Amino acid sequence: MGKIKLTGKGRRWQLTGHPWVYVDDILEGQGEAGELLPVEDPNGNPMGWGLFSTSSRIAVRMVTRSPEQPNREFWLGRMRRAVEARASAGLLDPEGACRLLAGDSDGVPGMVIDRYGRTCVLQSGSQGSDRMRDFLVELLLEVLPFEPDAIVDRSDTSVRRLENLEKRVETLRGSVAGPIVVREGEVEYEVDVFGGHKTGAYLDQRLNRIHAARFAEGHKVLDAFAYDGLFALHAAKAGAESVVCLEQNKAACERLQRAAERNGVADRIEVHRTNCMNALRERAEQGERYGLIILDPPAFARNRKEVAGAERGYVELNRRGFALATEAGHVVSASCSHNVRPHEFTEFLASAARLAGRDVWLEELAGAAPDHPYLVTLPESHYLKCAFLRIG
Repeated sequence: MGKIKLTGKGRRWQLTGHPWVYVDDILEGQGEAGELLPVEDPNGNPMGWGLFSTSSRIAVRMVTRSPEQPNREFWLGRMRRAVEARASAGLLDPEGACRLLAGDSDGVPGMVIDRYGRTCVLQSGSQGSDRMRDFLVELLLEVLPFEPDAIVDRSDTSVRRLENLEKRVETLRGSVAGPIVVREGEVEYEVDVFGGHKTGAYLDQRLNRIHAARFAEGHKVLDAFAYDGLFALHAAKAGAESVVCLEQNKAACERLQRAAERNGVADRIEVHRTNCMNALRERAEQGERYGLIILDPPAFARNRKEVAGAERGYVELNRRGFALATEAGHVVSASCSHNVRPHEFTEFLASAARLAGRDVWLEELAGAAPDHPYLVTLPESHYLKCAFLRIG
């Protein structure tokens, strides 16, 4: 077994409680890809244990500050703690969906496990979680209060390149015979666990979608970057006069249309496969106005170097959205870029308001649903900002 010795700077960083050790903060050390290693300060004093990466800039992901080596009971306790937290929050409805395990935020670095009905979909993003995959599946089966119909590995994210890992999609247990239908509040929708974004759907916006629908009754609604249209479907079910969905992904548009029919709102939902930024500009030029506008784009900044470019994107997107809003209408604007801090996002919104010539009030700045926990010593886990804005 190898071990890791930190520099003085690395020791000071670890004393802040942040669970990541960067490669520049390692004085000396060696280990195998994904190996669980003891971590020491420059004087050889124990600082805990972490999972080692031979490729990533994040060289070690700490799992405990204790000098005692984690064993099976330790990992079983982590998995049980995560699942019981979801159960206590009422998130294990067999017809619903939730995140069962949120990786580093739940103390199991690199491993995400989502549940769609009775199908579990895991996503591994580090050498450590890859090495532990089968073991973690074993623990999941031990703590789940139900027997899954299937377990799918959707480890195909681009972040795996940073860990020198190949993409992987496979069924580990059971079978999936087509799209899975799950329920979110009053809405039913399909999930493609093999081809959909993330593990099949975006679960982090669940509560924000339900919250946004409160502003929809009797209004025209515009949902930009709609993907599967869950904001739109909730708005239509809540009594929107009409809902226009803008989305570029063909498969998502088809799922959205089927979901509109399934939920009995197809007569009030228009689905347009289009470039959202261009479509927003064109609709503003045509003088269209909406009482509720949803702006939920993909991440604009994948690292801190891209924040300047992201600022231009967020300002322009929201400027166009504000221009389309009716007097006293609402805009729900989101950013899922963890590199864009909450105060920066609100500054971008302020710039957009000035350019649009509109008064804009921030009524609430929400985050992700509670099954995507924000570990306060890991600010990167506070990635989602969802602003509820009133337009004057």
